[in-house]
This record gives sequence, structure tokens and C-alpha cells, in this order.
Amino acid sequence: MLLLGGALAALSLGVLPLSLAPRLALAVVLALLQGGWARRQRWSLSRLLAWLLALLLLGGWGWLGRPQPSATDPVQRIPPHQQSLRIQLDARLLQDPRAIGAACQALADVPQGRVRLRFRDCPELQQGWRMQLEGRLRRLRHGPHPLLPGAAERLASKGVWSEIEVERWSLIARPPTPMADVRRRIAAELRRAGGEEPGRVLAALVLGQAMVPLPAALRDAFRAAGLSHALAASGFHLSVLLGAVLLLTRRAPALIRWPAAFGAMGLFGLLAGAQASVVRALLMGALAFVLKERGRRSRPLALLLLCLLLMLLLRPSWLLDVGFQLSAAATGGLILSAGPLEERLQRWLPRWAAAAMAVPLAASLWTLPLQLLHFGVVPSYAVLSNVLAAPLLTPLTLGAMAMALTAVLMPALLGLLAAVLVPLAQLLLALVAFMARLPLAQLPIGQLGLLLVLLLLAGLLPWLLPAGRRWRLLALPLLALAVGLRCWQQSRDQLLLVRQAPRQWLVLRHQGRAALVSLKADPSSCSRAAQLAQGLGVARFDWLLLLDPLPQEPHSCWSGLAHTTVDQLLPGQQLQSPGLAVRRLSPDSQGLALRAGRQRWWVLPDRQAWWSWLRQGRGGDAVWLGFVPSSREVQVLRGRRAWWPTAGSTSGWHQS
Repeated sequence: MLLLGGALAALSLGVLPLSLAPRLALAVVLALLQGGWARRQRWSLSRLLAWLLALLLLGGWGWLGRPQPSATDPVQRIPPHQQSLRIQLDARLLQDPRAIGAACQALADVPQGRVRLRFRDCPELQQGWRMQLEGRLRRLRHGPHPLLPGAAERLASKGVWSEIEVERWSLIARPPTPMADVRRRIAAELRRAGGEEPGRVLAALVLGQAMVPLPAALRDAFRAAGLSHALAASGFHLSVLLGAVLLLTRRAPALIRWPAAFGAMGLFGLLAGAQASVVRALLMGALAFVLKERGRRSRPLALLLLCLLLMLLLRPSWLLDVGFQLSAAATGGLILSAGPLEERLQRWLPRWAAAAMAVPLAASLWTLPLQLLHFGVVPSYAVLSNVLAAPLLTPLTLGAMAMALTAVLMPALLGLLAAVLVPLAQLLLALVAFMARLPLAQLPIGQLGLLLVLLLLAGLLPWLLPAGRRWRLLALPLLALAVGLRCWQQSRDQLLLVRQAPRQWLVLRHQGRAALVSLKADPSSCSRAAQLAQGLGVARFDWLLLLDPLPQEPHSCWSGLAHTTVDQLLPGQQLQSPGLAVRRLSPDSQGLALRAGRQRWWVLPDRQAWWSWLRQGRGGDAVWLGFVPSSREVQVLRGRRAWWPTAGSTSGWHQS
């Protein structure tokens, strides 16, 4: 067990995007831990050195397999001094084009690599089709701030480093794509039989939401209720399917039981696709089934570690996939903590209630650090939602799989199954909507840095592991320190400037309160502002100032972010709340004077605002410029904090 854990840790250490110093420090800690364990096992020196060498090689394999463009990747064709390059090449679609915002996108294989395609309109193309296209090859944009990841950060784990703005295309071939056709048919038939939202939910229970596009509002509701995992193909769906197959074949001979089990797992994998959570579930399911049939006792934790190690040896970049991390953490939590939690809960609850609560509680606690690292919010009622939804999810998952099989083999009978399952799906949707609307359904704590997450994890582990009982008192100061540091981060005076041309956002914070100034008022600016609020742990801004005239369309979006929304600040008018304020410099200037607590800042987007600031005495603690100053203007700023964009820069951020 410890050998598997050490090997997995060494491989992961090579993949993680760490600088040299922390990578070496963690490597030394790992070597000492493995060496101490080997000494207790009375290993010989040669055996220990061989094992440490193996760990070093595993770390090197992880480092070589980390996401990075190859020497032949299409992005390498773009000269360093250019932003784009006109290109003409052949491509094979890896997915059906999907509308995302105002554009239509799809991933595609091209010679020597993989790219993202962007179409002006959604063409009637399908996964697997080959096409010749012409357009402009561009590097993927990085996000302007860690809380606002761009396409480059999102697609790196998929081996995509560039995109092509497609101008013209022509179809070369339509090779047969039987599995993609089956997925489309299943999704279409279930939507037709079940209605728009219930049908999509039923399709997602079979195919996973990665294969079935769901409305953003529906995804957000499931996330707020803590039930996102129900729509993601994972070990739960496979366990339901495999359990049903083994129940039906329990009295059948091995000659029937083995093909039935592996056939069910293979069919699940083909329909759900090679997602990290699906591959993990299939590996664990197959190994557990083989051990059970051989009459051997399986060790679930060892199986999990072995599966994770095999997956990362095959594709190290999976470690950076959020789905992989959440799936591994939740499964580990169920193995290690569900049983002990159930025993503790039985002291106060009936046995059935303790069993129902232990599983979602264990999964929620083990995934909590990852939730805070990636999303910054915690679904407050996740445990309750899972307890209430559990009686619905198992019959719905089995029923959806039966509907999928019926849609392929006997579509005429689909209506009979829909008559039974659609009311259950509607009940699940009603439950999700109710839980998502409860007060503080999502607790906005804000995204924690890696160091703070590790501190929180170190404080939680002794309470989650039965073997860590003697360390629990020592863990309390770590938990207190993590909470204290986060409270200090949330309460300090702060101004954050994020620039992503032509958009710009200014966030002011004082004693847990926050306000926002946005240069643009379009829907994209609003969605990015909402991301910033979530990442910073801001439930709602005190006030929000839009420097653009407010269009009618996104008004509800902006008003949902703040208690007060203003789209025009008149000269002499001041927008304020306790400790936070903004005012115009002068009637003829777009410059702003900002206040957060005792700190004062000046925002000067152009030289007209610059001259207004000079006339008012050059006060304030810091100055933000929206232009590159001349050498003479730099001399004026000497002795004070000042920030301005570098020449040619279109994005970036500063924090004071």
C-alpha cells in the first residue's frame, strides 16, 4: 500500500506545475518518508537505493508527460514575433461543433497535433468527419488573472495549444462513426420522449454531461445543490449498472457472468467516452470483479492507488484534470471514511439515516479542499441534497440505461419507459431547483491558494482517518491557522485591477465588503465579473459602477451581482458604502478617485484624466494608468506606487 502511495506521489510530483524549490523540498520529504518506512521493514541498503531510484524515474516520467506542446505542434509554426498565421490543412473532428457564446467550437486532430476550431456559424458537421480548412492559426489566450483562466489553461490537459479561426472549409470524407451516431441517437430519442429538461437529464445519466450539452442554468442549479456528480459519468453509474448485471446473473455460470459483466463495462465505457473518471471507474470495477470471482479479498484502497498509478503512467496530464482529482478524492473518501463516519453517526441517528448520510458526508469532506482550490464555493446543502436525491438517482440511472437500450433496439416502446421515468426526472429537477434556491445554497469562501489548501488538508486528515486519532489535537492549530489566514485575506483593504483588452475590472475590498468598477457592460464582461466575485469569495458587491452605457440585455446579470448598479456617475456624484467609495475627478474626465478604508487610489484611463489629476494636486496612495507613460510622466510618478500596461500588452493584473 505504502509502496503504491509513494510511487503515485513521485509521479504526481513530476507532473504538478511547481517551481524548483518546492518541488525539491517535497521530493526530499517523500524520500525521507519512504526511507523511514523501508528502515522499519528492514530493507537492505541496495534495495532501498533501488526503490529511491525507481521513485526518481517515476518523477522524471511525470515531468516528461506534463502538458506542453511538442516540437511539431501546430503552435510552433507561428513565428515568435507574430500573433497569427494563415494556414491551410486537413483536420478530423474529435467532437460535434457546439455553440459557446457567440461562436461555435470543436476540437480537431490535424497533422502533428490537435487544435481548437472556431466557426462563425455552427456548420452541420459531425465527430469523425474529415475536412480541409483554411483560416488563421493563433495561440490560445491565457487568462488575465488566475481567477479568470483562459482557453490556454482549460485546454492544456487535452494537448491543445492553438486555435484556427476557420474562414473556409470543405468536406473531404464522412467515415462511419458508429459510436458517435449511437450517442446522438440516444440523446435525441431521450429528449423527444422525455421533453427538453427531463430528457437531457436522462441522457446525461447515461452518457455524462460531457457528451450531452446542458443549459447553463441547469448546470448551475445542480452545482448549487451539490449534485453535479449525478450528471457526470462516474463510478456511481457504473456501480449501478454492474450491480444490476451481477444481480441478474448471480446464479448463472461463469461462462455467462464474465461476458455479461465485462460487456456491461465495455458498453458503459464506449457510451461515456474515455474521460478520466470513467477510466478510473472501469479499471477499479474490472479489478474488483476479477478478484471477487477468483475468491480473493480485494483491498479497495490498494485498488484505487493501483488504478490511479496506471492511469498516470499512461497519461500523466490526467493529474491536472479537475474531474480526475474530484473522482479520486471522493472515491478515497468513501473507502477510508464512510465506514467510521457511519459508526459515529449511529450514536445519534438511526442506522438507516447514518448509512444514508455517511456516504455523501465522506465524499463532501474529502473533496472540500479541491472545491475551494478550483471553485471557491461550497454547496451548503450537498449532504442533505444527496440524501434526498439518493432514492431517485438509482432507479433513474437504471431506467435511463434501459431507455438508451430501447432507443437503439425498439424505439417504439420508448414511450412506455418515459411514462414511468419522466415523473421521477421531474421530481429530481424540482428537488434540485428547491435546494439551489435556498438561502446561502452556495457558501462563497473564495478560491484558496495551494499553500492554504495544503494547510487545510493537513488539519483535516487526522479527523478523517481512523489512524490519525492521536494527531487530532495537533491538527487543531493547523485548522485554526488556515481559517485565520483566510479571514485576514478576506478582511484586508485591497484593490485588484484586471485588464483584458478591451475590458477592465476594478475590485475594491474593505473589511469583508467589496465593490466593482467595470469598463464595459457587455454580457461577457458580466460573466467574467461573476467569476471574479466567486473566486474572491464575494457573495454580492455593495455597489457596481459601469463606465459604458448599460445595454438592456445584460441588466439582470449585472443587477444580480450587486445591491446597487449605476451605469453613469455624474460629476460631483459619489457612489459609496461603508469604507468604499468612488467619484469622478472632473466633468471632462473619465478619471476616478477610489477609496477602500484608509487607502486612496487614482484611476487614470487616458491623458485627459492624467491632466485632471495633476490639477487636483497629485494626491492618493497609488496610481493606475490606462496608457504607457512617457519618460517625463514617469518622473512625475517617482516616489509613489504606479502601474501601467507594458507596450503591446492586452491583459494582466495588479493587486495592491
